[in-house]
Amino acid sequence: MNASEQRPDQRITVLAVPDMCCASESAAIEKALKALAAVSAVNPNTLRREVRVEHAAGALPEVLAALQGIGLPAVLERESEEARQPDGVASWLSANWKLVLGGIAAVAAEALALAVGDGSPVVVVLALLAIALTGVETYAKGWLSLRHGSLNINALMSIAVTGAFLIGQWPEAAMVMFLFAVAENIEDRSLERARHAVEALMKIAPELATMQTPAGWTVVPADTVVPGALLRLRPGERVAVDGRITVGETSVDQAPITGESIPVDKKPGDAILAGTINQDGEVEFEATASATDSTLARIVRAVQEAHATRAPTQRFIDRFATYYTPAVVAIAIAVAVVPPLLLGAEWFTWVYRALVLLVVACPCALVISTPVTIVAGLTTAARRGILVKGGMFLEGGDKLEVLALDKTGTLTQGRPAVTDVIPVGGCSRERLLSLATALSSRSDHPVSKAIAAFGSHAASPGPVTGFTALRGKGVEGVIDGAVCRLGNQRLVQDFGASSAELEQHLGRLEQDGKTAVVLVADGKALGILAISDRVRDESAEAVAQLKKLGITPVMLTGDNLHTARSIAAQVGIDDVRAELLPEEKLAAIASMQADGRTVGMVGDGINDAPALAKAHIGFAMGAAGTDTAIETADVALMDDDPRKLASFVRLARATKSVLWQNIILALGIKAVFLALAITGHATLWMAVFADVGASLIVVFNGMRLLRNRG
Repeated sequence: MNASEQRPDQRITVLAVPDMCCASESAAIEKALKALAAVSAVNPNTLRREVRVEHAAGALPEVLAALQGIGLPAVLERESEEARQPDGVASWLSANWKLVLGGIAAVAAEALALAVGDGSPVVVVLALLAIALTGVETYAKGWLSLRHGSLNINALMSIAVTGAFLIGQWPEAAMVMFLFAVAENIEDRSLERARHAVEALMKIAPELATMQTPAGWTVVPADTVVPGALLRLRPGERVAVDGRITVGETSVDQAPITGESIPVDKKPGDAILAGTINQDGEVEFEATASATDSTLARIVRAVQEAHATRAPTQRFIDRFATYYTPAVVAIAIAVAVVPPLLLGAEWFTWVYRALVLLVVACPCALVISTPVTIVAGLTTAARRGILVKGGMFLEGGDKLEVLALDKTGTLTQGRPAVTDVIPVGGCSRERLLSLATALSSRSDHPVSKAIAAFGSHAASPGPVTGFTALRGKGVEGVIDGAVCRLGNQRLVQDFGASSAELEQHLGRLEQDGKTAVVLVADGKALGILAISDRVRDESAEAVAQLKKLGITPVMLTGDNLHTARSIAAQVGIDDVRAELLPEEKLAAIASMQADGRTVGMVGDGINDAPALAKAHIGFAMGAAGTDTAIETADVALMDDDPRKLASFVRLARATKSVLWQNIILALGIKAVFLALAITGHATLWMAVFADVGASLIVVFNGMRLLRNRG
């Protein structure tokens, strides 16, 4: 259930859980919170170390108490942000002085043991001091974990270090606990870098704005700006809120939102988006949204929800990890007792090997490998102006075989213009334009807008009454007592208004690749208006890139067949399906899926809603500033560049490749050390290094996607 669907008596709270680092802790959180009657949904995020909880109003204290009870205390996300330590050596030493002193004690114990032997009282004291300084928190968390029936890394390390003590390995026990603390610290800082890389994307809007007030132009906090406020923007400044230019001309770098590489010229009446950068002109603009409701804010919310949604591979890995750890612990127990009891082997040797196995048992690297990769992929996509609504769609992009593309606004510019006005049946050009403009001005369809703009200076007839949209055909209204209809050939045929003269004109216009709209009054055709929509400069290249990736492009359009074929020939599409109603586009998607193919659909996010919903992945074009597209599409392309479709597929394939690399690396390293532990070739030190090493490898490998050029 997403935020827009939650019940009125429910709240969604994001809590930071600093100590959550592996699948067992994630599972413990889910188990503890789902046991509460006031909690309806729980979604832990291991990478961000936070949990999204949907709960009854007033139940937050109960949720916090439950997390405290399992040894995983949580705070509100904003409190966690305020508590972050600044970077720098001095601040690190201030926060980690126990770790430093514990390391000195552990090294001293190891050095002294080499000189006087492991059993020296001074060695024992130094080892105990090292563990007290570096391992108390680990023991506390491990005990809580065991008490609640789970096995996390803290529990496994506590058992391993205690076992090393019991068999007289004092210096090694101390050094292992110190190394584990160092490893945790390094892993925390590495994951923090990954989290910061994600969060940097979200912090591109300025905190201040220059607003006109009774006292003149005043710098105010951006979050105090309300729609309707007048703002000023100087060259080089970032836009604080969405708005519409009222005074001045400039060019705006929209790359932070749409991924466009070239600044876009802006003039009065044009929209500008929060987070974009003014280039060379000073302008004034009227705010059209608050800072919390800007396009950027909606992108932030969508990306955050995408991060919180587990991808299919992540769900599988989490399930696998819940079985993996108990299985390795069972193997460790068998290694400790079976050879000594059944084969008369030496207890010390096999207990030590079992302790090494316990350290190897935690699947931290495996669990972290998937979310860090998915989040890096989602972040890279957002930087390019591709808003992906969840990891499942990023993974699914790897499987796309067919991409159905709407024509208008996707392959063409979506700004049709009238090219021909052809009266028939004795009607005058002025009368034809007057009636067509009156009907068109009542519709938001791109073709109607083109006619309304073209005929804006035509004489106005009487008022339009009884205006109705004729689904898949056109529009209808009563003007001066006559029933007037404006629409496509299907409308002409349905109302019996066809004639030889009309068909001749229509055939010629269709051969020219133009869209023909016919005006019919009281059942008689009065004339034709031809509209042409220019193909985007990037469309042919976009189609060629899709073909190169092995994806079959298909055109689905409601336009006539001749026009559709003309556009398709220009961009290189062979499979053209024209004159389709919305339900027929839906049927076309279903038909392709019935052949067992993975199908994507590209449209405007509104008119093509049924087909977009039916497709495995629905893409909305030109979503910047469009609430509906951002909220409903699986993937929203923030600008109108269809080449981003191929960029998305390439990124999806790169993400899938890195996912499998990380899974193989994590499992491979664990498998090697399992074998080394059983054969006696691995030490506790090596096991700790292997655990943290594997985690760091998969984190940095996943973060490579942040540098992916697509």
